[in-house]
Amino acid sequence: MDFWQRYRAIDARDTRFDGQFYTAVRTTGIYCRPSCPARTPKAGNVTFYETSAAAHEAGYRACKRCLPEAVPGTPAWNLRSDVAGRAMRLINDGVINRDGVEGLAARLGYSSRQLNRILSHELGAGPLSLARASRAQTARTLLVSTTMKLADIAFAAGFSSVRQFNETIGEVFAMTPSALRATARHPRSPASAAVSSTALTLNLPYREPFDPGVFAFLAVRAVPGIEEGTASSYARTLRLAHGDARFRVDYDAGAPGCPLVLTIGAVDLRDLPSLLSRVRRLLDLDADPVAIDGALGSDPRLAASISATAGIRMPGAVDPQELLIRAMIGQQITVAAARTALTTLSAAGSGSLVPADGLDRLFPTAAQIAETGFTLIRGPQRRIDSVRGAAAAMAAGDLDFGYGDDLPGLEAKLLPLAGVGPWTVGYVAMRVIGAPDIFLANDAAVRNGIRALAPAPGGAAVAPESSLSPDFRELSPWRSYATMHLWRAAAAARSAARPASLAPPQTPTQTPTQSPAQTPKKAKS
Repeated sequence: MDFWQRYRAIDARDTRFDGQFYTAVRTTGIYCRPSCPARTPKAGNVTFYETSAAAHEAGYRACKRCLPEAVPGTPAWNLRSDVAGRAMRLINDGVINRDGVEGLAARLGYSSRQLNRILSHELGAGPLSLARASRAQTARTLLVSTTMKLADIAFAAGFSSVRQFNETIGEVFAMTPSALRATARHPRSPASAAVSSTALTLNLPYREPFDPGVFAFLAVRAVPGIEEGTASSYARTLRLAHGDARFRVDYDAGAPGCPLVLTIGAVDLRDLPSLLSRVRRLLDLDADPVAIDGALGSDPRLAASISATAGIRMPGAVDPQELLIRAMIGQQITVAAARTALTTLSAAGSGSLVPADGLDRLFPTAAQIAETGFTLIRGPQRRIDSVRGAAAAMAAGDLDFGYGDDLPGLEAKLLPLAGVGPWTVGYVAMRVIGAPDIFLANDAAVRNGIRALAPAPGGAAVAPESSLSPDFRELSPWRSYATMHLWRAAAAARSAARPASLAPPQTPTQTPTQSPAQTPKKAKS
């Protein structure tokens, strides 16, 4: 967006752009979100920044009226596969808190000096300033959503001392932590007031509209004992850097504002920023659904699906290594069969140190799968050997991939593995790094979805087939979301064709069918 496009957005107070850029006003020394209700400043007094950290660096403070930190993140970090986008994904995952700037630079393949120069040029702030802004945002969320002690919030947000926490909050928000806590717009209930250092309840901001079908997608794949899902909720255990964690997300479409409520049953406070980031990625909460639906709706093959299902989300992953194992086991078999196989494999995992509500296990580590878990896998020996080989490579550190990769990097790391083809890489890219432009052309469910969305005889006229590309390239860079619509259409058609007496009770229907990993063409991006 150029200057005047952004200025028109703030003049219209367009909430779609909240979190995507920040408006700083020289005459007031304040920066705001685009939808701030204050009077629109003169264009000559406005400077736009890509990140709140850049506004901090330039000497601006956050607006107390619109609270620019209380917004969804920018979708650009998935759309952008450059160093800046990859760095932001890792910073949000807490890499600087754990490994410092040197660790972040090493993951990206740059020296810390080069990385600082690149991020300062691209985003207006260096890695330390960006991490500082991320900590401030986490701290603000905890201050207004919980009754945690201020010292606990300081360390949970990633600050090294209470003094640093107080200074940062004062510089960013021009308020003390106690004063910022007093700005909470919604009173905390008695239940949420009894918060310990490991149990929290938070509201997750997102851009509307939000389609809850992402919960059904996760529910039908849920491994008992590790995950649990319904059409409007999802819960699971997971392993983080400093210990085991457990969380649950509930969506209430009937409540004012349709809140997404995250209940963290247990977590080491040092892992809290990472957990928040991964839950947001899992549910794709930083997406811009209006922009995505606007682009997809221009294709006559998808127009009806977009109209019926606004705000579809692309499920992410809370553990990249786990996702690769699940993708390899799920190749060439149905979702139900894959779930059965993964349930058997889960016996190789260890028990959770924070069990509750029927969630008492952790997904097996790569080392556990390589050592004994592979013996629990049934099917062709070639597949078993492939899973064991991938697990052994991850356990030994020879295969290292995650949120900081781009698509070419994933291809270079994963394609040499036996049993991994372009379909697998594309699926992993969609769910791990949130790659928005993956189209799995040879996926059986994608083909079935295209047929399911074809107009019925006598229906509305559609552009001649020759004018529409079979790989949906006109919809770039949003073809991953087109894939989600096609998967859902295929599942709905399959469910409709199944006799009611044979349909399993309470089984979500919006689920894709996984198909062969080895495909003749690579997914383009």
